[in-house]
Amino acid sequence: MRISLDISLYPLTEDYVEPILHFIKQLEMNDKLIVKRNSLSTQVFGEYRDVMDCIDAEMETVFTRLPHSVFAMKFIGTDRADVVDT
Repeated sequence: MRISLDISLYPLTEDYVEPILHFIKQLEMNDKLIVKRNSLSTQVFGEYRDVMDCIDAEMETVFTRLPHSVFAMKFIGTDRADVVDT
């Protein structure tokens, strides 16, 4: 089953840009996922297990490095990659 994820990372630190860009780059390195950026959030598309495994690993990395961070996520049970504008 393919899903869509809309995710935003909010590191609660003055130097927030680098951790956000690093997080997105890590997602983009996963060749099983489609990752689309925009100015407000990042969309991730792929097989359910691939998306969840990647997000789980990358969130753990962020929380290890920056425990005072917030993730906001919305999941859709279908692949909406073809209808999302970047």
